[in-house]
Amino acid sequence: MEDITDSSFRLICKEMGADLLFTEFISSEGLIRDAIKSKRKLDFFEKERPLGIQIFGHDIDSMKLATIDAAKANPDLIDINWGCPVKKVVKKGAGAGILKDIDKMVKITSAVVKSTELPVTVKTRLGWDENNKNIVEIAERLQDVGIKAISIHGRTKSQMYRGEADWTLIGEVKNNPRMKIPVFGNGDIKEPQQALEMKNKYNVDGIMIGRGSVGNPWIFKEIKHYFETGEILQKPDLKEKVRICRIHLENSIQTKGERTAIFEIRKHYSSYFRAIPNFKQFRIKLMTLTDLEEINNLLNEIENL
Repeated sequence: MEDITDSSFRLICKEMGADLLFTEFISSEGLIRDAIKSKRKLDFFEKERPLGIQIFGHDIDSMKLATIDAAKANPDLIDINWGCPVKKVVKKGAGAGILKDIDKMVKITSAVVKSTELPVTVKTRLGWDENNKNIVEIAERLQDVGIKAISIHGRTKSQMYRGEADWTLIGEVKNNPRMKIPVFGNGDIKEPQQALEMKNKYNVDGIMIGRGSVGNPWIFKEIKHYFETGEILQKPDLKEKVRICRIHLENSIQTKGERTAIFEIRKHYSSYFRAIPNFKQFRIKLMTLTDLEEINNLLNEIENL
């Protein structure tokens, strides 16, 4: 997720039990033009492995070159984002925009597969809109050109993130006799009970969690514990939330420097500390403080609420 799943947040998710991590999606055009922001997204720590570098784009040559560049960072796999529904991405024919031209989607994916010895995976959606839910055909064709796994978000491009994710077609892909590669389901998993229900009902090989982890990286630990024991872990208390927030900030300082880290962590505060009574004054302070010592002092105060 853009500006969310950077290395500092991925390390938190890893600590909490995430099995496979992905970078923020990286523009193929930005990567081959040596854009600083794109290049920085290639950075990761060894302890994040296994990790996939996720790229997006609409031009076959740019995607091939970006794949070669990304492979130089030595990830465990290359992932193609054919699922982002954001307008600025879609209007260029990238992300979920490619769902209007499946032949081109297959052609570019094939070119990426041939450009690297690394495994290539794809994340996509059910289709363009309600009248074009062609994910079963898409999955077969992408498998035929060599991808090693597919992750499917249970919405169309037109739905964006509205309504409920529909896992029935994800299940059809997984249970299609032609499919031999792993199929991962994605969409609306916020509790461990949901994860187990979707896994059992649709027989998916794994579950991908994106938005459900924002402010709630504990979800990975909760799901694993529930799968293993059938028990619901107690939700993290305020001290635990502050602990993770501190680690997140420290990780970010290490990778981006103090000034940038202080500004970028702000988008996570409301997620980490959501639904805490009488928290408004603390949230305002967290969003305005620029001195690291003052931030730590305020976190100490919050921890003892």
